[in-house]
This record gives sequence, structure tokens and C-alpha cells, in this order.
Amino acid sequence: MEKDESIAVTTGAMVDETAPDDKLKALRDLKDHHNWDPNLPEDVVEDLDEALHTSDKHTQEAIAQELLENSPYPEVRSAVSNIDEGGAVNTIRAWVIGLLFATIGSALNMLFSMRQPYIIIPSYIAQVVAYPVGKAWEAWMPNYTFNFFGHKAELNPGVFTKKEHTIVVIMANATFGGGAAYATDVLLAQRAFYGQHFGWGFEILMCISTQMLGFGMAGFFTRFLVSPSAMIWPSTLINTSLFTALHDRTKPDPSKVSGWRIGKYQMFLYAMIGSFCWYWFPGYIAPFLSIFAWVTWIKPNNVVINQLFGGATGLSLIPMTFDWTQISGFNFSPMIAPWYAISNTMIGMFLWFWIVTPAIHYSNLFYAQFLPMSDSSSYDNTANIYNVSRILTPEYTFDTEKYENYSPLFLSSTFMLSYGLSFASIIAVLVQAGLFNGADIWARFRRVGKEEEDVHGRLMTRYPTVPLWWYLVVFLSMVGMGFGVILGWETHMSWWAFIIALLISAVWFVPIGIVKAATNIDIGLNVITEFIIGYMQPGRPMAMMLFKTYGYISMYQGMYFTQDLKIGHYMKIPPRVTFMAQMVACFWSSLVQIATMNWALGAIKGVCDQFQPNHFTCPNGRVFFNASVIWGVIGPARMFSIGQLYSPLMFFFLAGGLLPVIIYIGARFFPKSPIKYLSAPIIFGGAGLIPPRYSSELPLLGYRRIRLQ
Repeated sequence: MEKDESIAVTTGAMVDETAPDDKLKALRDLKDHHNWDPNLPEDVVEDLDEALHTSDKHTQEAIAQELLENSPYPEVRSAVSNIDEGGAVNTIRAWVIGLLFATIGSALNMLFSMRQPYIIIPSYIAQVVAYPVGKAWEAWMPNYTFNFFGHKAELNPGVFTKKEHTIVVIMANATFGGGAAYATDVLLAQRAFYGQHFGWGFEILMCISTQMLGFGMAGFFTRFLVSPSAMIWPSTLINTSLFTALHDRTKPDPSKVSGWRIGKYQMFLYAMIGSFCWYWFPGYIAPFLSIFAWVTWIKPNNVVINQLFGGATGLSLIPMTFDWTQISGFNFSPMIAPWYAISNTMIGMFLWFWIVTPAIHYSNLFYAQFLPMSDSSSYDNTANIYNVSRILTPEYTFDTEKYENYSPLFLSSTFMLSYGLSFASIIAVLVQAGLFNGADIWARFRRVGKEEEDVHGRLMTRYPTVPLWWYLVVFLSMVGMGFGVILGWETHMSWWAFIIALLISAVWFVPIGIVKAATNIDIGLNVITEFIIGYMQPGRPMAMMLFKTYGYISMYQGMYFTQDLKIGHYMKIPPRVTFMAQMVACFWSSLVQIATMNWALGAIKGVCDQFQPNHFTCPNGRVFFNASVIWGVIGPARMFSIGQLYSPLMFFFLAGGLLPVIIYIGARFFPKSPIKYLSAPIIFGGAGLIPPRYSSELPLLGYRRIRLQ
């Protein structure tokens, strides 16, 4: 834990020393790598075209200097410094504060994940609170020097630096940035809804292995998702901007900011205090402000009005809320994603949930009128909650005779449609990556160790990289642990199914990562993994849940590790320090979350019941359970195959393959048109979390983003 007091390094000299021919080549590479990039501003594209087609060396030199000494993206330029400021990094202070917040954040997110609505505490909370803690340590902690494995470590190395602060945030983001560990949804479904418990050993090993498999994958795919400047990772820019606001107390020049005199730090404090005070109203004093479905007050017992205008169980055609958590609870703040990502999400929302859903429901297609319009439960033929115990053997496998004597399974309109949209989005993301990014992916694969470097990449060359074999050791260790989980207990999952799950995660990692890095929109593998295991090993709900977790969460958690790597890239953190911070924090938080889950299941009365007084209804665990019924117990063959009730949803696979092709052809023929901003994976997948997300949340999210433009 030595203190790194490196001297600040700038980029201007590095660019000035570059040969003119190399600068021109760098501009060509920039143009080639960003040919289909909707985040690249039009004026930058025009500057590139001018530089590449002019014979004026002075013009080429000026444009190259401007584009190469900083990021070509204005949002990155405004949020990330193009110099390495140096300072202490790998300190005792950073590790203690980081692990403290990883513990608290993991425990709270685990607890809140069991509540409806599902509130995620983002890593920004740890980032804000860690600053005064770090400054207090700086002011009051005495300085002692320790020898730690041959290295000197100081208890108080002086000023609490941005880089130390970044280590804290990296730990927080890796442990609870995406909410509770996905494995806990499996465990909640298993214990609360199936009444099965394998013990703490199973739970700990499963949580650790599912969390850290993605860690190994993130290291392998760094050259595709971290090094390229096009992979901006919008959510990381919030972190980097906040670092500046907290650590930089300089006030702006009023002549340059329309007379604005207040500093970033003061503005942040005022906004934070105001938000804290206001939340007491929708959160506790007047909860009706949270889902302000005023139309339903006119006729509260009218079913149609509730279906069309209700916020929790309806379509919310007039969405209103005075609660920011209703807007940002699932997809975080609409201020993070670029405008075209929100626009594509809204296109999907209007099309699928304001047009298609009412058409399905009121035409009674799939017997939809007998069920709620928007609901995450599964039902039997009497419109009661499906009793899965009536179709299971004592060994928790499918009993055909019991199923035939009971009932087929029925889904609400939005729940059924969400599966079709997932089918489409998972195919669309592969096709879109191949059409728009295929050449670039292949080029980077061939140039291993020779990745394109932007200004931040050039500054990072002064630090030793993480050898790939480090990530390989972690990955293989977690694979071994995963085999122990599925074979050491009666999970009914085959060893070869586990391998297929990992292959699925690896194949989709880069395509989904490209969408996430450019738009901040998640495309999940949850449904495709359910679909595959449902055909491979039908009638085994526990096997289905494990296959889904290892096939999906390995990629999903890997996205958060990759995002952390980008934060380290932007903040100039030595890669090996980032590696250790991620690994240790993730391992520790897995233990914390399992302990918190077990405490909640034992201490909260009626936990996971549908009408639990404090809303600890386990919404994600309930959706996971319902999915295990559909895919694991009954199986997709009885739901979606030819001749079955929901077989028309299989056409969404075709739609997911066709729409990216249509968009690609349109963008090729009309390169200057808005067609290039369309994204098939987001149109299909951006609204795919309804349910458990309330249908009122997405229109509100889009409205807030439009107002912010």
C-alpha cells in the first residue's frame, strides 16, 4: 500500500511531439472507429472530414491538435480531466473507507431489494459521504508508518486525493452499484416460494462464484469495452464530475458562464439538502405523491380507468409523480443516458405498452381480460395465483399428471409481452453489433496489445497493466467453485449445462457491453437463458434458476466491473490497484449480502408475502419464481412451442433479427438522416422490465429527459 506521489502529467506535449503523418493516421483511425457512432457530435464529424480531405497542412495540424489532446466527446471533455494529476492512490485510508461503504451499501441494497418499489442505493451515495469521511481522516488521524509485505504504508498520507476517492467508489460500484447480488433473487425464490433451503455454504459459494465470474470476463474484454474512446460509459461521467465538484473549490468565471457565480461544490450541497428535505413528503408524509394517478380518484372502483391510468397496475396514460425515486429507481437518472437512448426507449414504450398492450387486453387475446393488465404474477384458469406446489413432485420436479389435472399457466398482458420483447432484443443486439460494429470488433481482436489509444489511454501507459493470466486465474477458480455449487447439492443441473451457460455469457458480453457503454441501457440475458435451459432440462426449476444466474449474471456483473475499469481509466488509477480493489470488495460484499438476506428472512414478519404491511414483498424474487414456473417447471415447450397459447411470441425472434437490418440499410442510404440514431435493441429491450417496474416510470423518465435537453 505505498503512497503514489506521482507528478502530474499533461497531454499537450505528447501531442505536439507526434509526427504529422502519425497525426493524420490517428484522425483516419478516429473516423473509421466512430463511423456509426451516434454519440459523436456532427461538428466533430465535419472537422474530421475537413482535415482528411484538405491539403492545408495548417488546418490539419489545428484539427488534429484539438481532437487528439482531449476526448472527441463534449460530455467526456467536460467531466474528465485530460491530465494525470498524480497523488496518493493505494492507501490504508482508501481501503478502510472503501470496505466500510461496500459493507453498508451492500447490506442496504440487499434489504431494499426485498421491498416494492425496489429502490437502489447507487454508488454516488458512497461517493458523497466518503468525501467528508476522508477529509476527517486527513484532519484528525495521526500519521503512523507501517511495513506491509515490504512496502511502507502511512496511516495518514496527507490530503485526501481524488484517486483515493476513486478507489472508494470503485469498491462501492463493484459491490452495490447495480443493486443486490442477482444470486440472492434465486435464493429468495428457493426459500420463500419453493420452501427449499440448502444452507449457508451453498448460498455463499453461489453468490461469490456468480459475482466474480464476470470479473474474469471483464478483464478479457477490456480492449473492446474500455480502451476505445467510443465506449464512454455515461454513468461513469457522473462519478468523474462529482469528483471535481467535491475536490475543486474554485468558483467559475461569471463572464464565461452567463453570470453564474456559485461554485460546483455549493450548488451540489444546495441540491442535495433540498432533495433530502423534499423526499420526506412523497416518501412518508404524503405517499400518494409518489404515484400521482389522480384520474383513478374520480372513479376508484372502475376497472378500465384503473387499467388505463393506474400507476402501479395500469398503463399510466397520464403519468405524474413528485417522487424522483419513481423515475430513477430502476434505470437511474434520465440525465445519465444520451438523448437518443431515452428516445428509443420511449418509442418502445409508446408502441408496445400504450398501443399493443391495450389491443391485446381488450381484444381478449390470450384470455387477457380475465387477468390484471400489468402484473408480475402467474395465474391458473380460475384467475388465482398459480399454485406451483400442485404440479411438483416431492423432489421439486415436474409432474405431468398433476399439471393436466390442474391448469395451464396464464400471464398478464404486460408480463407476456415483456417476454416477447426480450426474445427480440437479445437477437437484435447480436445483429446490430455485427452490422454496425463487426469490423471494429474484428480489427481489435486481431490487434491484441495494439489497441487504439485516446488521450486517456496514452496517459495510462505509464502504469503497469494487469496480466491476462491474473484474470484467467480468477475466472478458472470461479468456474471450479461453480461446478461445486451445481454438483455438490441436489440442484438437478448437469455439468454440461453449466458450460453452455458460461458460453452464452461470453458470446453476448461484447455486443451488450457496446450498447451499455454507449447508452447506459441494459439488455438482459435472463430470458434467453431461461428459454434454452427450459428446452435442455425441462421440469427442473432449480436447474433453470442456476443456469439463468450463471448465464446471465456472469455477463451482468461483468458489466459493472468493466464500468469500474473505465472509471479507473478516466481517473488514471493504476490498473493493478483497480484489480485488487474490485476483487477484494466483491468477495467481501458477497458475504455481507448473504448475511443480510438471512437476517431479513428471519427477522421481518411476513417477509415476501404479497400483502406484507411494509411492502417487503420480494418483487424480484417473485418475478424469478414466476419465471422458474414458466421456464423451469412447465417449460417453454408447453408455453411457446407451435400450437401452444403463447406461440405467437416466437415471431419476436424474427422481428429482432429484421429491425436492425432495416435500420442499417436506412442509415447506409441516408447517412445524414435521423435513422442512424435508431437502436433496435433499445426499442425492444428498453421497456422490457415492465413488470416488475411500474408502467408509469418510463414515460416519466422520458419526459424528464426531454425537459432537460
